[in-house]
Amino acid sequence: MDPELAFTPATDIRRMIADGEISSVELTEFFYQRIEELNPQLNAYLTLCPDQALADARAADEAVQRGDELGPLHGIPISVKDLELTNGVRTTMGSAIFRDRVPDMDSIVVERVKAAGGVILGKTNTPEFGQSGTTENLVSEPCRNPWNTDYTPGGSSGGAAAALAAGLCTLATGSDGGGSIRIPSSFSGVTGIKPSQGRVPRYGGYGGPAVNHFSQSGPMSRTVRDTAMLLQALAGPDSRDANTMTDLPPDYMAALEGGVAGWRIAWSDDLGYAAVDPEVVQITRAAAQIFQEMGATVEEAAPEIEGGDPFPAFSTVFGTASYTSYESLYPERRDELTHYVRNTFDAASKHTAADLSRALAYVDRLKRRFADFFNTYDLLLTPAMAVTAFPIGQHPTSIAGRSVEPWWGYLPFTFPINMSGQTASSVPCGFSAAGLPVGLHIVGPAGGEGRVLRAMAAFEDAQPWAQRRPPVS
Repeated sequence: MDPELAFTPATDIRRMIADGEISSVELTEFFYQRIEELNPQLNAYLTLCPDQALADARAADEAVQRGDELGPLHGIPISVKDLELTNGVRTTMGSAIFRDRVPDMDSIVVERVKAAGGVILGKTNTPEFGQSGTTENLVSEPCRNPWNTDYTPGGSSGGAAAALAAGLCTLATGSDGGGSIRIPSSFSGVTGIKPSQGRVPRYGGYGGPAVNHFSQSGPMSRTVRDTAMLLQALAGPDSRDANTMTDLPPDYMAALEGGVAGWRIAWSDDLGYAAVDPEVVQITRAAAQIFQEMGATVEEAAPEIEGGDPFPAFSTVFGTASYTSYESLYPERRDELTHYVRNTFDAASKHTAADLSRALAYVDRLKRRFADFFNTYDLLLTPAMAVTAFPIGQHPTSIAGRSVEPWWGYLPFTFPINMSGQTASSVPCGFSAAGLPVGLHIVGPAGGEGRVLRAMAAFEDAQPWAQRRPPVS
């Protein structure tokens, strides 16, 4: 098959399958050939399911031949992050404890991918329980960045981003509890959006009865239209998730049209507290100015962040939810956990009810400040990340001459948006002198996925990126 099909937009692939120009079986076999060749360099996939995928692809081709009504993802090869349960397919959650676990059910996200006609190629690499901004675990080798295989692709949806960037799938599902869609999208040069809290139901995972207050599943792709198409398939209420939005999502494909002329957009290079690499600031500031050229007003502004840095409150809520979910695994199986999960559990086990109550009160106040801010501005733009991708295992300890905490200092812009419950995306906006991708963070109000997608589409039209290919592709 034409190698360019590995990078053809999903919207075009869907049309070509429906018109009989290509078969889903041939396309699926083609992607498995690419995975066999390139995945050993990247470790993007933890588990493949070729028998099931080819059976689903044959069914998709037969439906085309019969003239059946076709789903929005009909016959499209897609990867699923290994935090989603998949019936009959190994689901490790990046944890050695679940190395051999094969669930007997699908998560809602997987249900919806299948219902829309997607062909699942396999499960992509993730850090243990999604608890890191890079993708290393005790199940496999570290996931590597196709732009430089010595570097991390980001996390926790690192395998999804690496697979997309290298042309090892057409679409990918990710999830984002503190930046886990936007971090790897920025580091790996792909597109991803974190939906508003509750827009995509999260039912279907391991752990006990604790809510992850901040996590949302969402789409990752190489083009904005593909992102909108996959979000449409994933979004919408489900009573099994108590936190899901009850209203039906709008038409995200229709939302892409219209541009940003007349919008009032805020730009901040640091949100008032972040240390950011000067090269990243330069590239993202130039990208923000493109919105001015497209007819928007771009002003230096940011929500006021109480206490300067919201990470302590984030860490208390995120860590406590994780510890509560997985405490049955701890401490009896402590030696099977990664060091970063052990550290999270150690810290969370010391939190008191008063600590959690104060942190949740902080979250409520932060939500109000962001909501008030979006009464004035249509969007907020920032760098997606404080740095470009870095070598695996070498988290930055200083940025722009300032000491930072290695495990979260490089992601100061993403986790506050999980706390506020709003929607935000990362879109490729340039490359560093070292040839590494840089992402622009586009933040919208709660429920504002359509607005963010419209801005993403306008920026993509002004500064296309999908033609760029990493060395491993």
